[in-house]
Amino acid sequence: MTITPKAPRRGAAPSFRPAAGAMLALLALTAAGTASTQQQRPGAPAAAAPAFAPATVPSIAPAAVPTLALPPQQLPGAAGVPVPVASTAAAGGTVRELNLTQLGIDYAIQLRGISGTIGIPFNIRADELVTSASFRLNYAYSPSLIPELSHLKVTVNDVLVATLPVNRADGGKPQTADIPIDRRLITEFNRINVELIGHYTRDCEDPAHTSLWARIDASSTLRLNVSPLKLSNDLATLPQPFFDRRDVRRARIPFVFGSAESGPLLEAAGVVSSWFGALADYRGAVFPVSRGQLPSGHSVVFATPETSLPGLVLPAIQGPALAVVDHPQDPTAKLLLVMGRDANELRTAAASLALNSRALSGATSAIAAFQEPPARKPYDAPRWVPSDRALQFGELTTAADLSVTGYNPDVVRVNLQLPPDLFTWRSRGIPLDLLYRYTPRVRPDQSTLNVNVNENFIGAIPLRSANPAGDRWYNPLAVKLMPDGTLAERKEVILPPLALGPRSQLRLHYYFEPVAGRCIPQLDNVRGSIDPTSKIDVSGFPHFIAMPELAAYANGGFPFSRMADLSDTAVILPDQADTSDTETYLGLMGQIGRATGYPVLRVKVGRSAEVSQWADKDLLVIGNLQNQPLFTQWAERMPLKRAAAANGGGDGSPQFKLSSWIDTAIDFVIGARTREDLPGSMQIAVSDDGRDAVLAGFESPLRSGRSVVAAISNSTSKDALLNALMTPDLLKRVQGSMAIVRDAQVHSVLGSETYYVGRLPPIAWLQWNLSRSPLLLAALVVLLAVIGAAVAYASLQIRARRRLK
Repeated sequence: MTITPKAPRRGAAPSFRPAAGAMLALLALTAAGTASTQQQRPGAPAAAAPAFAPATVPSIAPAAVPTLALPPQQLPGAAGVPVPVASTAAAGGTVRELNLTQLGIDYAIQLRGISGTIGIPFNIRADELVTSASFRLNYAYSPSLIPELSHLKVTVNDVLVATLPVNRADGGKPQTADIPIDRRLITEFNRINVELIGHYTRDCEDPAHTSLWARIDASSTLRLNVSPLKLSNDLATLPQPFFDRRDVRRARIPFVFGSAESGPLLEAAGVVSSWFGALADYRGAVFPVSRGQLPSGHSVVFATPETSLPGLVLPAIQGPALAVVDHPQDPTAKLLLVMGRDANELRTAAASLALNSRALSGATSAIAAFQEPPARKPYDAPRWVPSDRALQFGELTTAADLSVTGYNPDVVRVNLQLPPDLFTWRSRGIPLDLLYRYTPRVRPDQSTLNVNVNENFIGAIPLRSANPAGDRWYNPLAVKLMPDGTLAERKEVILPPLALGPRSQLRLHYYFEPVAGRCIPQLDNVRGSIDPTSKIDVSGFPHFIAMPELAAYANGGFPFSRMADLSDTAVILPDQADTSDTETYLGLMGQIGRATGYPVLRVKVGRSAEVSQWADKDLLVIGNLQNQPLFTQWAERMPLKRAAAANGGGDGSPQFKLSSWIDTAIDFVIGARTREDLPGSMQIAVSDDGRDAVLAGFESPLRSGRSVVAAISNSTSKDALLNALMTPDLLKRVQGSMAIVRDAQVHSVLGSETYYVGRLPPIAWLQWNLSRSPLLLAALVVLLAVIGAAVAYASLQIRARRRLK
């Protein structure tokens, strides 16, 4: 049985097909198999070891992979990797260690059966050369395994690198093995396979016996020694080397400005940062800002004819243009130049980069006759489930990622990004038209297709057998199969609205009941797939949400992302913004780009003194309590207030107090409801050391129905705020009216002022408001009764007069 993690965001490992590669693989398998059978585990395990502290640390001899004198062009995968001359590799290098979670294996690894396998993908950046590599495997295995017949086999790109024997005395105890990896086996996209070859008896055995297991701990690490490579200056390689999809780490892309940034210049920078943020996706991206100086490493430079940077000679700027040049102070780094004669041309160059990067080539490209795309429509973000039609799974992932094989298949995962303001109140749920195929069972059993949303179980669909009535010669109940021997079926599944958030994952798991037993071999010949034409439909739901709700912003960029190009958004920076404010702005634009998958082409950036001209937009206000005057001017509308100074009755310390403007009795009358899962009215002290960042939401003081999100941070707390928005475990804690971030802790609280964004159909609006207020409902019933009584009384009076006449 094989467990292969689905990683649509990463490339698959290429297989070795060249003749020389096949010869190397054959020689490596032969030599490694011989060496591994002679290897013995030293020593006895130490007592009372902590979880996955190594009981024994065997060293796998490097001879497990023989050294062959092959020319570079014959090494496996050499054709797929840029091969610079040897002199371009730096003498020094860096060491990188990645655990399994960082490599995309975010679940417990259990190898079961007589041949259980896990594949661990890892990739190498195009601008790096691996000089050495090793894999530290932390594992444990069943004490029931027979040492002479059982072992763990480790391969890299299908080439054996180690065979780990099992020792009955060490069974069930944490083990550690350091496995060297020949650097010639490593290509751009790679896969480490760990396979359990397990047997518990010398007689007939059950391949699914519970004693056949091994566990791989997530603390296992891949260690890579890498040296930088100097690449050619070519726009066709973008976004490399500034962002490389092979790199699973958080992207760090410095932005360089010649001087203080104007609003239009920051708008151009926001377009580029949102583009990088969409590319970085789950990794997240940060954008350190440098003014007047070039930082080390790959950087993005925004340049006009007046820009002057030490050591950098700019080409002649005759209009919007893009270029890739060598870093004058770092021989292996590159600079991406976004150029224009003014800020408007810079914005044109940035938009062309974000929309047409695949059409660029050469070291320099002038942007001529560029036309911006038409304005986006509400809720049409490329990564969102559309609100006006059904969405097919084939638009979200590939057919290969929707197919599984074997009795222990991986889970089919489909990522769903729903509009945060879907109004699903009193609905049956979100309909899912599920088309699926599978190998039918020989006879009826307990095989099912299990449907989950995130960690929530939705239901199990029974898998039918091909012959429900048995093996009789005449079977009218036999089902018709597809030409490939699979059975195609269709099922409507209703997904509970509460199980679906702005970012959800639909998980479909085929469970095939094993038919093997003792002395009965198990043929791994079952398969299942989800048809790419399966679809989810949210077009019947209106858009209506109670605000403020920071979870909608943190997970989906709402309300700004309602228009994917942010045409209804203005970012307000302090009049004297510092670099931390600019870095916060760029980081938040990257997060919104990640949520929508589209650059922020029409965002507006202004200063606090000119905020009135953006009254018709949703506002993202950035700054701290010292340099952003809007936090003082709008204090009465914000869900937090600064304590009074000492001469005004307060102690002058930086404290925030959640507002409480609506009396409980009035809440009951008008039907206002408060969440009970978050703390309400309370007083919060913010530390004097500046390590606390605050994210707050409230209704715009400039126009009702518009929203404001305030990001309050400084140079000390800015990194913690951005990290909270990029770390899944912290992100889910950002909700309510205000979130306070301190280092790696997030505390969310709920204010008492609520406003609503969106529109409901008339009937739904009436039902919604009546359901929220029992007194209003009672008053309406009394009113209708009075009206009915008045009508009846008038009718009876008219009839009485007629009778008297």
